Amino acid sequence: MTELVLPKLGESVTEARIVRWLKKPGDRVEADEAVLEIATDKVDSEVPAPAAGILTEIRVQEGQTVPVGTVLAIIQPEGAEVSPAAPAESPALTAPQGNGQTAPVVSAPSLAPTRIPARDGDRFYSPLVRTIAQQEGLSIEELATIPGSGAGGRVTKQDLFAYLQTRQVAPSTKPAPTIAAPEPIPAPTAPTPVPLAASLQEIISYLQEHFILVPKKKFSHENAEVVEMDRMRKLISENMVYSKHTSPHVTSFVEADVTPVVLWRERVKKDFERKYKEKLTFTHVFVEILAKVLREFPQLNASIEGDKVFLKRDIHIGVAVALTGYNLIVPVVRHADRLNLAGIAAAVNDLSARARAGQLKPDEITGGTYTLSNVGTFGNVMGTPVILQPQVAILATGAIRKKPAILETPMGDTIGVRHMMFLSHSYDHRLIDGALGGAFVRRVADLLESWDINREI
Repeated sequence: MTELVLPKLGESVTEARIVRWLKKPGDRVEADEAVLEIATDKVDSEVPAPAAGILTEIRVQEGQTVPVGTVLAIIQPEGAEVSPAAPAESPALTAPQGNGQTAPVVSAPSLAPTRIPARDGDRFYSPLVRTIAQQEGLSIEELATIPGSGAGGRVTKQDLFAYLQTRQVAPSTKPAPTIAAPEPIPAPTAPTPVPLAASLQEIISYLQEHFILVPKKKFSHENAEVVEMDRMRKLISENMVYSKHTSPHVTSFVEADVTPVVLWRERVKKDFERKYKEKLTFTHVFVEILAKVLREFPQLNASIEGDKVFLKRDIHIGVAVALTGYNLIVPVVRHADRLNLAGIAAAVNDLSARARAGQLKPDEITGGTYTLSNVGTFGNVMGTPVILQPQVAILATGAIRKKPAILETPMGDTIGVRHMMFLSHSYDHRLIDGALGGAFVRRVADLLESWDINREI
């Protein structure tokens, strides 16, 4: 008998949702043949069979979210005596007891599962925690009362199990809701002055109450087409909100004269492709320079957890790739500082092509320490990119345009036509101040402007 388990899916990925079974009980499978499709908050993937045989039992149904290491199915050797498998049921939730064993947790009755959002105020709930909470009939208000032992106070599966045990022993009773008569609308009064020592949340609440910064009723959606976000768009949405909530963003801008790079690439691109079988783009040059500057500014190659800063020894640069339908994915060029320009070109071109074909592996989009977004490919002059957590900075490169510029010569200043580009550097103000963030992007611009136009490939 061989167990098909949910494999490790890359750094920081601890769970996955079962999207679709490609085989059914009784089907024969070959070793390394795809058996099911899964989805994580990073990427979709397939799980192959660890051995050849007959798929005799499926233990996790489509739509369920389970942690890494969960047994998904059973594969019996071909020819072995197999008894018919009972229909798979959802795994019962268990909570740890004092003796190290587990006991089933009886959930509180509920009429229908309550949808739990991924984020509620300052708290983020993982897909596994949300699934368990919905199955157990917990409301978002009740979930918010559970103390979290995870990073940043996040509620873990163990926290939820511990709470469910207490909840079973002493269930909370809430009176049935009653419909009260509408209260008379009071005459408008002048708002009470906000206290000087109020917290930020109190100030926000005060402004919302008296100046209605947030609408108190739903907008009208007349004459509008309703389009449901796809799964990737929902994940991008959650990640962007989480990043803005986590990091106070600051963006510094520098305009660089990249004429030497433009002229050099125009001179060598055909020879480069002939020699290395790879097209040479400006993105490859940007990655090479970023890898060098990150060595000079290690504070930018870091992450933050609580009050601790982790300076990364490896330089793994993520390169944003636009997909069909305007979605975005960020595959990672690992050890970019150890690659020459040809190696960087090969890595970026391969990752970009497989990203657009939906063939990336989970570990190819995780572990990045810094990100590059080339918004110039869309004709954008500049942008204010959002940091990809848990990184602390991201660089956006704008469109390269011919512009008149003042040139200093031994004979005095003159005006010439130059290839100019804006660099937009967003960074986490918890760790990086303007002097450091500005010096970093200025150094990138200096290396672009001093590019050796006679450099050999």
